[in-house]
Amino acid sequence: MEKPCLKDSNIYPDDDVLSQTLGKVKPVWDGFTGFIREAHPAYVTEWRYYKDGWSWLFKVTLKKNTICWVSVFPGKFKTTFYFGDKAEPVIVASPLGQEYKDMFLNGKRYGKIRAITVEIRKSRDLDTTKFLMDIKEGLK
Repeated sequence: MEKPCLKDSNIYPDDDVLSQTLGKVKPVWDGFTGFIREAHPAYVTEWRYYKDGWSWLFKVTLKKNTICWVSVFPGKFKTTFYFGDKAEPVIVASPLGQEYKDMFLNGKRYGKIRAITVEIRKSRDLDTTKFLMDIKEGLK
């Protein structure tokens, strides 16, 4: 399994570190964070170092609810959303690609939740992440 690359707890993932790690994908990252600021101003974003995974993760929250986790890899980043069972009919009926529906339906369960992960290399890859943000925020 592929592991995120921001492993050093002493090196905060600032703009320079992200530019070096993401390379050509850095403008896509900037578009992602800009979208959050503009379309979802109530969302709070923060970098945190997690010792259980030995890496930095970018956490997106709304009040006390986590919207998604973002991990960075060389030349790409991934957004991961966790949904409970009550999201199943919404996800199945949605226009999400079948690969994401299958990821949710057949994915590993963590208690009562399952994950959908989106790999992002190009701006158009953000469309699925934006859609999942809307689903996540719409569920109560």
